[in-house]
Amino acid sequence: MNKLNLMKAFITVVDEGSFTAAAEKLETSPQLVSKYVSALEKELSLRLLQRTTRTVAVTEVGRAYYDRSRQILWDIEELEQSMQEEDRRPGGLLRISAPMSFATLHLGQALADFQNEYSDVQIDLQLNDRKVDIVEEGFDLALRVGRLSSSSLIAKKIAPIRLVTCASPDYLKQYGTPATPDELAQHRYLHYSYRDSSEPLIGGMQKAFPSLKEQRHIVANNGEVLAKAAVAGAGIVVQPTFIVGSAIAQGKLSIILPDYEPEPLGLYALYAHRRYLSSKVRSFIDFLSEYFGEPPYWDSL
Repeated sequence: MNKLNLMKAFITVVDEGSFTAAAEKLETSPQLVSKYVSALEKELSLRLLQRTTRTVAVTEVGRAYYDRSRQILWDIEELEQSMQEEDRRPGGLLRISAPMSFATLHLGQALADFQNEYSDVQIDLQLNDRKVDIVEEGFDLALRVGRLSSSSLIAKKIAPIRLVTCASPDYLKQYGTPATPDELAQHRYLHYSYRDSSEPLIGGMQKAFPSLKEQRHIVANNGEVLAKAAVAGAGIVVQPTFIVGSAIAQGKLSIILPDYEPEPLGLYALYAHRRYLSSKVRSFIDFLSEYFGEPPYWDSL
């Protein structure tokens, strides 16, 4: 019997939890699935599954074999798909999740330029600042701004994201310009609500704006709103330069505490772990990496 068919039958039984469900998934009979698994166990001289009249449970050695054999089947599938797409022009629907402010400010022109180069790719862009489950919600990839923790997703860094502390000249004239982070407690703070409250913002300092709860004069889950409030003189804000860079270049905002600049973030493209990277996804990631560059254009204003 074909070894790959035996492995696929075993893996499907483990994934589905029964021979009947596995047979439905494979569009065959439970008897044939059972025959395949038994043949695999006989060939390996190992008990991979514990069977009762009602349940099927994977053994310890069966779990180890499952992990390795699933990896092998993934590798084969990716190899076959990569060969099929080797000379294929990127095309089809590309579903992207992206953060609101970054997308509204910087993705419109990028998407237009991408489609000028890859006209067979249709784009469905969904904007949301929450962390979507790209597998469950059917996205090909997600763009995220932040510091990434360990994840089952694969992350490709697209560009660095610089954070700055700033306020309007009118605000600083009225309330004074803080010379050290300790002086921030005397000022109005415009807080981005999606920021991790335990994360220090000021470089090299353990204390930061998030600890100054009483100074949070405006709280919002959108950085553009906070930046416009800062331009209007409402207080001090910590925002990425892709949002406030233009206002800084125009003199509407001034950077303060330059010696205590927050640790930079990153713009990342995320896609599912072990999922074959299709030509449309790979082309889009490569395009954005070159389009935004390092440093990105918004830091050259």
